[in-house]
Amino acid sequence: MKRRAIKLFLMFLIASSCLLHAQEQNKHYQIAACDWMMLKRQKLGEFKLAKEIHLDGVEVDMGSLGKRVLFENKLRDPGEANVFRYTADSLGIQVPSIAMSGFFAQNFITRENYKDLVNDCFKTMHVFGSKVAFLPLGGCGKEWQKLGTVRDSLVTRLHIIGEMAVKEGVIIGIRTALNAKDDKKLLREINSKGIEIYYNFQDAADNGRNICKELKILGKNRIAQIHVSNTDGKLLRDDPEIDMPKVKKTLDKIGYQGWLVIERSRDAQKVRDVKYNYGSNANYLHSIFQ
Repeated sequence: MKRRAIKLFLMFLIASSCLLHAQEQNKHYQIAACDWMMLKRQKLGEFKLAKEIHLDGVEVDMGSLGKRVLFENKLRDPGEANVFRYTADSLGIQVPSIAMSGFFAQNFITRENYKDLVNDCFKTMHVFGSKVAFLPLGGCGKEWQKLGTVRDSLVTRLHIIGEMAVKEGVIIGIRTALNAKDDKKLLREINSKGIEIYYNFQDAADNGRNICKELKILGKNRIAQIHVSNTDGKLLRDDPEIDMPKVKKTLDKIGYQGWLVIERSRDAQKVRDVKYNYGSNANYLHSIFQ
């Protein structure tokens, strides 16, 4: 009887330990979505929407750029910033990152006031305590992807803003669309702890690359954050190009502890149904990661 009691107690301890380990592991993953893709760019209602569809956070955009000198950023105003921060806090919604989506169309290599734009982003990050800035290089063309003066210019600028980020205590995650090996090479050239890769599943899927292999190649220390979605067409749960359970195992293995941010993966038949698309994707990711 005594031996059985001891055996049961040991089994209880083992089960409890496994459960606590699983719970701690799952705490590493929190789910957010991009406010501009949810049609809520810098709109106060983005936090209420995030709460309703069970997101843990929102990636807030700096606003459009176009021919403006600075981003169309209402959060530059202290009054507006305080209201946004209070609303997010009151609803328990975090802002893990601030996006400079204007550089999807603007050329970071030739933009004269790039330091001012990045500093504007840093100030907005501090409003929410955000630790990651998203900088897409889509507006830079493809000339920089090969050796030459254009690439040298980009590397120099990225090193400069990377060192600015280090002083601010934040990270700039760049979206390059390169494969993981080329990303590692680029990071070595930039040579700044303030620059990491903002990995996007869509870039791998569009180019027939293996997402899990790329995540392993990059490793947790080179990944600032992840856009955990594909191009529009299917919801994440229906997407054959992304094996999400396998992705989770891979992220567990490399020890990634950052945010998972939904950018796209909207149903092609219901592209503007925000609650349906982002709610469905959020619930699916919670079922896998939490």
